[in-house]
Amino acid sequence: MSKPTPISGFPEWAPPQRMIEQYVIDRIRNTFELYGFAPLETRSVEPLDQLLRKGETSKEVYLLRRLQEDPGGSGGDDALGLHFDLTVPFARYVLENAGKLQFPFRRYQIQKVWRGERPQEGRYREFVQADIDIVDRDTLPAHYEAELPLVIGDALGGLPIPPFVIQVNNRKVSEGFYLGVGLTDPAAALRAVDKLDKIGPDRVAALLTETAGATEAQAKACLALAEISGPDASFADAVRALGVEHPLLEEGLVELVAVVETAAAHSPGLCVADLRIARGLDYYTGTVYETQLRGYERFGSICSGGRYDNLATAGSTTFPGVGISIGLTRLLGLLFGAGELTVSRSVPTCVLVALSAEEDRPSSDRIAAALRRRGIATEVSPSAAKYGKQIRYAERRGIPYVWFPGADGAVDEVKDIRSGEQAAAAAADWTPPVEDLRPLVS
Repeated sequence: MSKPTPISGFPEWAPPQRMIEQYVIDRIRNTFELYGFAPLETRSVEPLDQLLRKGETSKEVYLLRRLQEDPGGSGGDDALGLHFDLTVPFARYVLENAGKLQFPFRRYQIQKVWRGERPQEGRYREFVQADIDIVDRDTLPAHYEAELPLVIGDALGGLPIPPFVIQVNNRKVSEGFYLGVGLTDPAAALRAVDKLDKIGPDRVAALLTETAGATEAQAKACLALAEISGPDASFADAVRALGVEHPLLEEGLVELVAVVETAAAHSPGLCVADLRIARGLDYYTGTVYETQLRGYERFGSICSGGRYDNLATAGSTTFPGVGISIGLTRLLGLLFGAGELTVSRSVPTCVLVALSAEEDRPSSDRIAAALRRRGIATEVSPSAAKYGKQIRYAERRGIPYVWFPGADGAVDEVKDIRSGEQAAAAAADWTPPVEDLRPLVS
């Protein structure tokens, strides 16, 4: 067999990176649970008609197909696709299980998704997302839209990553403004403005004319709105100064001011109102979020989401929700590439139990078992080589302590191979310093 060739866009982290990923997942999961979100995992596939019913996503969906169809089978696999986010499958789950759920339903989901994008730095075809959503029946109070940035602020703020800011807008502000200037297709205008960072204002103005039917004056007004931003409620005054009026615009401004002011009270500088934020998916109806990592702005958002009112409906019953998703693989990939995240050792092992002779392995195994019962990650030396060689084995793997079983009734000793200090120890009560118990991420 020839040497395999890596497949771009499908990352496989080395063990130290995987330990960092698990550490980050644990910290995020703990924060989500502190805010009362319950865990959920949905299936990897969804019917294509569900995946494609909202937004421009058809180019990104991977189909699920068998290599050979079973002539006697029921078929239908061609109608399945791998989910490209966790919001659409969550909405389906809510519809299927509405009778069993207590509303408002708060869930978190940390799971892989698949998206047929062109692989590049920070963008993958298989990646992990960490989502939270709050869904209610028929109505969802707007205060939940102000709560989600606080959760993300605490989840990411406890990690050794660069500073970040959550940019917020409200679809009602944008759509109300577009209607107020006389545009009849606000959704087309939103999609055009969403491309502002990619293609620039001149091309967006042309796109507004081509796809949303905007005049030159209307396009100019839309671009003026998109230029407004601010860390406090003053952004609303700047919007009103443009002289456009519409009930939907005013409703959106009130909701967006609440989001910004709530975030400022919780963590000053966490959120900034940025009226160019639109989000490309059509199902968003209220507040929308994007998150910029300082120094990595050129790579786009690492955490996004928003309010949706019509994604999950069953007859006359609707299940409005609001959600936000951390792109875990995206975030970690960028930081790994820049050498920003490190782990103190390449294995979880804290102690290597030395082996004086192969026939003594059962005794060393008992010591290791006693340490493990007390939560100390331990392994036994792979061979009864000279002690110097066993110590070098531990050094290469970053294991900080080597345990030497006592011979002929002598007490055991444990050595910190970094400092060279060695002392008597008993497996029943010896404990390493807290900072050595597990690998540290920094």
